[in-house]
Parts: sequence; C-alpha cells; structure tokens
Amino acid sequence: MDLHTLKIFQTVARLGSISQAARELQYAQSNITMKIQQLESDLKTTLFYRHNRGTDLTAKGSMLLSYTEKIFHLIEEAKSVMNDDQTPSGPLIIGSMETTAAVRLPTLLAKYHKDFPDVDVTLKTGSSEQNIQGVLKYELDGAFVAGPIEHPELIQKEVINEELVLITDTIHPPISSFKDIQTRTLLVFHAGCSYREKLEQWLRQERIVPNKIMEFGTLDAIIGCVVAGLGISMLPQVVVTKHVQDGMLRQHSIPNLYGKVKTVFIYRKDKYIPPSLLKFINMLSDLDG
Repeated sequence: MDLHTLKIFQTVARLGSISQAARELQYAQSNITMKIQQLESDLKTTLFYRHNRGTDLTAKGSMLLSYTEKIFHLIEEAKSVMNDDQTPSGPLIIGSMETTAAVRLPTLLAKYHKDFPDVDVTLKTGSSEQNIQGVLKYELDGAFVAGPIEHPELIQKEVINEELVLITDTIHPPISSFKDIQTRTLLVFHAGCSYREKLEQWLRQERIVPNKIMEFGTLDAIIGCVVAGLGISMLPQVVVTKHVQDGMLRQHSIPNLYGKVKTVFIYRKDKYIPPSLLKFINMLSDLDG
C-alpha cells in the first residue's frame, strides 16, 4: 500500500466510478481496476461494491477512506509547517450557520481582512451538522455551529449566546402558547438547522403536529415570507431586530428552555493551527455583544 495507490482509491471513492477516476487521473481504466484489486488483495478485504451505476464504499472501504484523508492531510500539514514563517497568509476556510454569517461575521471578517490581507478567507454557509462534518473531514479549518459539541476530535470555543424568538407578520395577535399558532405554516431551514431542532423540540413537548412545514435555503427567504404572512418562524433575535423596529415583523418571546442557543467555534484537536487560524480564533471575543 503506497501513496500512489491510496490516491487512486481516494479518487474512485470520491467520484463513485472507476471510469470517471480514470479520466480524472488520466490513466487507463484497466490500470485503475488493477490497482484497486491489488489494494483489496493486500488488505484482504472488499473496499467497493460494484454495480451498473459505478461503485459504493463498503464499511471497510469507508474506514480506509477516513485513514487515507488523514494521511494526505498530514502530508499537506507537514509541508505547511516546514514552510511556515508565522506570518498569517494563504487560504483559510471557515464554515458558518447562515444566520451567524449574515449578522455576526461581517464586521469581524472586515477587521480580519484589514489586519491580515495576505490571508484568503472563504466563508461557507450550511447547517450545524454540515459544518461539523466539514471540519471532521478537513474540508473546513473551523466552523461556527450550535453548541455544545461533545466530540473527541474537536475543540470548541463558546463565542455567542443567542436568544431565539418567534416571528410573525405584524397583524398577528399576541402568542400565549404554542396552541395559538398550531394552525400556522412553519417556515424553517433544512434539516440539521439548530433553530429548527429547537422548534421541533418545543413541538414535541407540546404534543403538537404542525399544520404544514415549508423548508427554505436562505434567511432572506424565510423573513420575506413571514413578512408576507405566509407563516411563522423561530430565529435569533439579533437577526430580526431591524425588521421589528421597522414595523415589518412582530416578535414573540418563548420559554427559556427553547429560547436560548449557544454558538461555538469548532476546530480539530489533531490539526496544526496555522497563524491564519490562530489569529482568527483570537479575534472571536469581539463577536458576542
């Protein structure tokens, strides 16, 4: 088992196809097949299920892919450490929940860019679960997610305490219990969103089945549809404050059990922290407030 063979294995696993891997790596398909068969023979296990649509990893194949990604990450990390002069530079990929990215991060990112112009920051938004997986797979250097996070491979730093509120259009009467809105359509982010999970916990506690749930991919879409009277939603207060002040939305408080959520910044324990990430982490204290 050598690095060349592992790269071939990783490419087949990523693309789910031997023929596509052959095209990307510019090898004959027969050579790719031979290398995979040789690897399976050396390890005395089956790494892929073959079918008409391509390949799928077996359980052992998934385990090997995890080790393979760590191996190649360590190689790149070693190169970075050897070339590191402690000056923040190069790429920095940060994940975030969309609400945090929209309201909390612009000022921080502007200051970071001003202080460290040689760092190329990329911000990727997604659900907490997507961001956690991104950090674990070395696709993100760090991410803002809903906490607390208990994972043996991750370090978390608490950065924000968010208060959640229900939002409705301005003509909606005051809400005294969830039963007042059980006939309304719930407007939520896709599964994996921490705010949606809080809302669903509250629903289960109240033993209420919502009349209808509509999923959205962006914060602006949810707010716009609530303003239009399509339904209700639950979001951080800081996100909706301006809309409430402008008379576009009405906010309603909710029980403390479901109305608080911590936002934490996570990064890997086993990952070398380059100066670009270290400086970013040091600036996080500016976020809460």
